[in-house]
Amino acid sequence: MTRPIEESRPYGQPFEHLVRPPSVQAPEDYVARFDEMFGVAYRAAYAVLGERGDAEDCAQDTLAKALVRWHRVGHHPIPWTARVATNAAIDRWRRRSRTLRGSWPDDEIIRFGDPSLTDPTHPLAIVRQRNDLVRALRALPRRQREAVVLRHLLDLSEADTATALKCSPGTVKSATSRGLAKLRELLDDPTAFDLNPTTS
Repeated sequence: MTRPIEESRPYGQPFEHLVRPPSVQAPEDYVARFDEMFGVAYRAAYAVLGERGDAEDCAQDTLAKALVRWHRVGHHPIPWTARVATNAAIDRWRRRSRTLRGSWPDDEIIRFGDPSLTDPTHPLAIVRQRNDLVRALRALPRRQREAVVLRHLLDLSEADTATALKCSPGTVKSATSRGLAKLRELLDDPTAFDLNPTTS
């Protein structure tokens, strides 16, 4: 199994376009970190969804929530952003996958068999692959899921992940190792996420 394709650059949502309650004033430190947080949220959502528009919607929703909760989020915005965006993307994908599955013509499946069983590029095959990934991520404990997302979906180094999660690099390494082992077990794929990301 390979990692979901990432797009590292959101295609243009400045702070001024953020949908937010008019009564909520954005603190200076929120505005200063907006681009960084939006990039993290977008990339995390895109890794799950694989679709730019949906990923941008998730990022927008995540940043709006961060603004309202900034008094609690402001001291650890990156892991919070990654976690909330990932969970939002997972929920969105579950809804979308049910729609995609239900829209495939039954008569074609009956006549030709399930084409996704032999064609990995078929839409149903892609739905299955992402469903497997989503279910596996949801099954991980929170710290393991955050470590795997930050390290292997967002390509943060161990040091940067430790800073983001406010823990030691050793804790990051342990959580990532356990999370990957569980993911590979759930996905029945010993090579899943075998990407050798940056360690420094």
